[in-house]
Amino acid sequence: MSETTKQEVIVGVDLGGTKILAGIFTPQLRLLQTVKLSTKASRGFESVVERVARCVQDAVDEADLSLKQVRGVGIGAPGAVDPESGEVIFAPNLQWKNAPLQKALEKLLGVPVFIENDCNACTLGIHEVELKGRSRSLLGLFLGTGIGGGLILDGQLYSGFNRTAGEIGHMVLQVGGPKCGCGNSGCFEALASRTAIFRELARRAKEGEKTLLTELLKDGESITDLKSGDLRKALRKGDKLTAKVLQDAARFTGIAVANLVNILSPQTVVLGGGVMDALEDDLLPTIMETARDYAMPGTLKDVEVLASKLGDDAGITGATVLARQRLKLSA
Repeated sequence: MSETTKQEVIVGVDLGGTKILAGIFTPQLRLLQTVKLSTKASRGFESVVERVARCVQDAVDEADLSLKQVRGVGIGAPGAVDPESGEVIFAPNLQWKNAPLQKALEKLLGVPVFIENDCNACTLGIHEVELKGRSRSLLGLFLGTGIGGGLILDGQLYSGFNRTAGEIGHMVLQVGGPKCGCGNSGCFEALASRTAIFRELARRAKEGEKTLLTELLKDGESITDLKSGDLRKALRKGDKLTAKVLQDAARFTGIAVANLVNILSPQTVVLGGGVMDALEDDLLPTIMETARDYAMPGTLKDVEVLASKLGDDAGITGATVLARQRLKLSA
């Protein structure tokens, strides 16, 4: 019998509004294989569940394994999640409400399934794998299509009384500011997410300000269709409007970091997500300068602030750590 045939594994899944990423990990958290599928959220809950199950099965097949070797599956899902009931309480990106994700996947896969909020899962993965558990209190802040966060307090993932702790993107930073998808105005997410950045760039371009981003558009595209990497391209070519809008977003992020450090006094702050992955060198200095300006004296002393290096693997890594913890498996 080959080593591959005997091996037991854990599967981590990052379930997003547009894509599903599944990773096969050893119990020691070594990544063996990844598979990506589109979510096709508009087709409804049952269809998405079937696609998640297919993504898991495809990853298992490509690793030359069988589902019998899978000890468990961890899922990082967007929105408000109840890890105990296994339900996604509310996920606007998926158009779900009280969706029994755990139960539906266990029925299809025949293995234990554990779910958690996606940003909580990312924070867990960074804490255990990237930081090797060295930080007793960790704030994870993720800048992407939206903005989310996760908290490790006293070495444990903290979800709060209503299991919604970490909704950092919905701190109001500008009274009367831009409308947010949550219904409020002036939220952090409405000011510094990738969606907010491109919306502001599109508004100002429409008003006549010049940007090199228009040169990157294909037929039928608008500025809001571009990606974080396109912002980096425009910056490298000296695009002044892109630089200005990104610096504004970085300053709002710095204010958010200062607010959170004032309240929580974490040992470590980790920044991640697609925007940070693409633009760390451009954003982090301004974020740190602004955080120092707005934090109470002494609150940032010896606090470690860094950008995660896990990139796209943060979600699947954290989901795997979640499953390993719930299964009580040792490394």
